[in-house]
Amino acid sequence: MEYPRSRILKIYDILNKRYPDPRTLLHFRNPFELLISVILSAQTTDRQVNEVTPGLFEAYPDAASLSRAEQESVENLVRSTGFYRQKAKNIIATARQLEDVHGGAVPAGMDELTRLPGVGRKSANVVLGHIYNRPAVIVDTHFSRVVRRLGLTQAEQPEKIEKEIALLLAPEFHTRFSMVINYHGRDLCLARRPKCGECPLNTLCPWYSEKPAVVLRE
Repeated sequence: MEYPRSRILKIYDILNKRYPDPRTLLHFRNPFELLISVILSAQTTDRQVNEVTPGLFEAYPDAASLSRAEQESVENLVRSTGFYRQKAKNIIATARQLEDVHGGAVPAGMDELTRLPGVGRKSANVVLGHIYNRPAVIVDTHFSRVVRRLGLTQAEQPEKIEKEIALLLAPEFHTRFSMVINYHGRDLCLARRPKCGECPLNTLCPWYSEKPAVVLRE
């Protein structure tokens, strides 16, 4: 098996062809909407977030309006995303901080973004990669699972995974690599019953070679 640095470009090339348009599945029209959507996406699906954000952004289209919102009103709009009380609290507090500190704009730096309530490194990297075209390794559950199975890292902590993968690729590939890996995790490299027999990466995947029983169950 080749070293991770030599395999990762082959993996990227294969997945880039399979997923030619790997955009975030969250619906948004501007940086504010993406930031709020990412905060709401914690512990739920992008699809569920997309169901509530049209009503949320109709009521509160920008940081100024959301910063003045009553929490109960916001809770009712985001209830179906789960943990709705904390999420409502976070997005209102984030909107206030955007207004008070950033003039209503979404900041373009990791430090500034992660100071916002409910925003961790993953959420910040989504904004940096998709809005500001900054190099961003976006480590969610799909990404973490796939890169570990592919033997690109053995790290378990998201921040360590982010740093190790960033060292293997030129910065200009970080965001797109994150997205094609994410798509692959949703499409074939599933948490349960991965479709290894259909996977174009199985000859590059140490997890596949070590887990023949998984393939036989498909």
